[in-house]
Amino acid sequence: MTEHSRVDYGKFIRGISARQVRLGCGLVLFTYLVSHFLNHALGNISLEALAVGVHYHILFWQFPPVGMVFYGAALTHAGLGIWALYQRRQFHWKAMEPLQLLLGLSIPALVIAHLVGVRVAQALFGIEKLYPQVFYADWVVARPKMWLLLALLIVAWIHGCIGLYFWLRMKAFFKRTAPFWLAAAVLVPTLAMLGLYQGGRTIVREGASAEWRTANLSQRNVGTPAEQAMLDNIVGYFMIGYLGLIGLALVARGARALNERRRGMITLSYGNGRTIRVPKGLSVLEASLRHRVPHASVCGGRARCSTCRIRVIGDCTSLPEPSQRESFVLDRVGTDSDPAIRLACQLRPEADLSFFQIFLPHTAASGTSAPSHIGEERYLVIMFVDMRSSTRLAENRLPFDTVFIVNRFLAAVSQAVIECGGQPNQFLGDGQLALFGLRTNRQHACQQALKAAAMIGANVAELNQFLKHDLREPIRFGIGIHGGEVIVGDIGYRDHMVFTALGDAVNVAARLQDMTKNLGCEAIVSEEVRKTAGYPADALPQQEVEIRGRSEPMMVRIVASTQTLSALTEAV
Repeated sequence: MTEHSRVDYGKFIRGISARQVRLGCGLVLFTYLVSHFLNHALGNISLEALAVGVHYHILFWQFPPVGMVFYGAALTHAGLGIWALYQRRQFHWKAMEPLQLLLGLSIPALVIAHLVGVRVAQALFGIEKLYPQVFYADWVVARPKMWLLLALLIVAWIHGCIGLYFWLRMKAFFKRTAPFWLAAAVLVPTLAMLGLYQGGRTIVREGASAEWRTANLSQRNVGTPAEQAMLDNIVGYFMIGYLGLIGLALVARGARALNERRRGMITLSYGNGRTIRVPKGLSVLEASLRHRVPHASVCGGRARCSTCRIRVIGDCTSLPEPSQRESFVLDRVGTDSDPAIRLACQLRPEADLSFFQIFLPHTAASGTSAPSHIGEERYLVIMFVDMRSSTRLAENRLPFDTVFIVNRFLAAVSQAVIECGGQPNQFLGDGQLALFGLRTNRQHACQQALKAAAMIGANVAELNQFLKHDLREPIRFGIGIHGGEVIVGDIGYRDHMVFTALGDAVNVAARLQDMTKNLGCEAIVSEEVRKTAGYPADALPQQEVEIRGRSEPMMVRIVASTQTLSALTEAV
C-alpha cells in the first residue's frame, strides 16, 4: 500500500461517524422495504403473482451474505436509534427530526410479531408461513392485525422517506428530481397497500372453503399450539427488553441532566454582545438552538457541512480534542491546522467560551423575505480570472479611463464564460470568479471551463488589438481552474445577499490563479479537471505544486498560452 493510499484510507476512516453508519444501515433497510413493497404490489395482479414475487424476494434476501448484511444493518440501525434518543439534546428541524426518531423507535415494536410469526417460526420449527397464511391470520382470524400491519407499512415508509430526504436534500440533482421522488414516495406504498387489500379479499373469499383450509392451514403451515405459545413468549420477552432499553435511555437522559446541573453552568459569548448560560455537555449548536440564537447549519448538525464553523476567541488549549468526524470536515475545508476553528455541532465546551460565527445565519429582517437559495452541496468547476498589472495601468490614466479598460476586460471574460455555459459569479476588482456545472454534469462542466479559458485568450487578444494605441503593453491575465464539491447558496446579511460557492475547490482555484504570476503562464488547470474533461494526458505539461493550506502537493497542468487549449477543445 502506497503512502498516498494510506492517507486516503485514513481520511475515509476519519470521515465515518455514528450518523454515517446509521445512514448506511438505513439505506440497506430502505432497499429491503422497497423490494418488499413492490412484492406486495403484485397482489393487484393475483395471488399467484404474489407467490412468484415472494420466491425471488426470499431467494435474494435470505442468501447468507445478503442476510448477514441485512440483519446486521437492522440491529445496528435500531441500536443507533436508541443511542440517538439518549444523545440528541436539541432538534434543528423542529418537527421532522423528532417525528423521524419517534417513528423509527416504534418500528421494532410494530414489526416484531410479524417477524417472529414468519421468519423466526421458519428458523425454529420449519413453519412455512407465506402470503396465504399471513392473510388468513390477519384478515380472517384476528382482523385487527390487518390494521397493525398497514400501520407498520406507513410508519416504516415515512421514517425511511424522511431519512432519505435529509440525505438527498443537499445533493445537486435533488431539486431537479424532487417531483419524481415525491411521485415514487406516494405510488409505491399506495400500490403495496392496495395489493395487500386485494390479496386479503381473495383469501377471505377462498378461506371459506374447507378444502382450501385443509391445503393451506396444515401443521406445516401454521405450527402446533405449543409452538405458537413459544413464539408468543418470544414476542413478549422482546417487547419487555426493547421497552426496557428505551426506558433506560430516558432514565440516562434524566441522570445526565442532573449530572450536568451538578457540574455547573458555563457561559457562551457570541462576540456580538450576546451571552447565554448553558449546562456543560451541550454542543455550541445545541446551545444556540435551545436559546433560539440564529446559527448557520445547512446539514442540521450532522457534521456533513462546515457552515456552523466558529472561531474561538482566546486560549484554545482547554478545548476538547476534535472528534474523528470533526477533524475530517475541518481537513476538507483546509482549517484543521488552526485550533481556533471548530464545528459548533461537534464542540462541547467544558468551560466558558467566547467565539464568533464565521458564516452568518440566514436571518431576515421584519418585512423582508427569506433568501431564495439555501445551501446545497454539489460538484462545480471553479475558474478565477485576474487581470495583470492593473495598478501600473492606472498610474497615468484618469480613473474613468481605467474603469473603462477594466470593464472591457471583464466583458471579454464574461462573454467567453457565458457562451461556454458558465456563470460569471463575482467581480473582485479587476478579476472574476466563474462557476461551471450548475446545470450540467462533471465532465461537461470541465470541458466548458477549458473551452472558456481558450475563448478568454481569444477575446483578450481582440481587445488588445482594439486598444493597441491606448496601451503601453498588452493586457495580460492569469486563470486558475479546479473542480470539487462545494456549497452553493446565498451568502451575506439581510438585503446584501449574493449567490456564490464556498469550499476547498474555490480556495484551490484562487491559489492556482495566483501561481500563474510566478510560473509565467496564462492558466493553471488541476489534474482533476484535465482528467474529468477527458483531455489526453500528454496534452499539457504537468507539474507538482504546493498549495497553501494543503498538507500534500497537488498535480496540475501548465498552460503557457490559452491558444494551446483551442485545438484541444475542438479535438475533444
